[in-house]
Amino acid sequence: MEILLLERLAPEAQAWLQARHRVALRPELAEDPGELRRQVYNVQALVLPRKVVVTRELLDFAPVLRAIARLHVGTENTDLEACRDHRVRVVQGTHAHVRSNAEYLLASLLLLMRRGIGAAFKGERDAPPLVGRELHGSVIGIIGLAPSAHALALMLNALGARLVGYDPAVHHTASVWKRLHIEPMGLQDVLARADAVSVQVLYASRFQGFLNDKVLAHCKPGQLWVATTRSRIFEPHAFAQALKDGRIDAAMLDGAESGFAGRGTPLADLPNLYLTPRIGSLTQESRQRASWYVAQRLHETLTTPRSTGYDTILSGPAPLDSQPAPLTGPGPIE
Repeated sequence: MEILLLERLAPEAQAWLQARHRVALRPELAEDPGELRRQVYNVQALVLPRKVVVTRELLDFAPVLRAIARLHVGTENTDLEACRDHRVRVVQGTHAHVRSNAEYLLASLLLLMRRGIGAAFKGERDAPPLVGRELHGSVIGIIGLAPSAHALALMLNALGARLVGYDPAVHHTASVWKRLHIEPMGLQDVLARADAVSVQVLYASRFQGFLNDKVLAHCKPGQLWVATTRSRIFEPHAFAQALKDGRIDAAMLDGAESGFAGRGTPLADLPNLYLTPRIGSLTQESRQRASWYVAQRLHETLTTPRSTGYDTILSGPAPLDSQPAPLTGPGPIE
């Protein structure tokens, strides 16, 4: 066995890979860590779902392993240092989900502005009509210039919104602000002016609790918030208080960590906090892009001698609008 799949790829990409390598599909191993360790001894590449954690112990059971691939983005469940020590390449379709996440943020903004649509989805046909708000002419705050923010900015500009933004790692004179038609300003000014805020910060541990009492004190009353970043960026007590006192009218977050709003936490049972289970990246199109990227990179890795340097850590970007490779070959390698 060359490649062990614990998660299915898009059918065309999986068939393309199976035509070139010995591939086994064993999704049940994701629920059985002991059996997984026994099965990886002769495996050269693994495709893993989010819930399977890559540890140094697992890698010790896989002496010929050359690559670990995931369709999703994020390295919190992968020991990158251990992968480097074992010379195992880490492959992710980093940009395959940019557009789907941007569309999730846009859809969330629209749903929060027109919550009567959500009432209809819940079957509340006799609910009193709710007065909504329009995106056109609204001021939208963009916090963080992760790739999804670039796609979102283009969508919001086309819909007539005015954009203001802040990123702790991007200087206000950087050309990217002008290119995206976002007016850069300090974080306090963004929160004071925005009717709604979209958060897509590229998370690092130093940003834990970044959105705290001091920051949220500047929120324009009645603000709407949407986010696809790690929920650890929110300080729970401060965020809960802002949701309760009207500074934040409603918020929708995708992929909050376990326990973020669980029983006994400050955010438990707040009626204006909506959480979705990492669905921002779940579209047919993004899965196809990620699958083709993973398939091509695994083929590239297994057909290249280790001495060329392909055994390094790599979370490779796929183009935002990349097309599937033809079934007759791996397609261009970016």
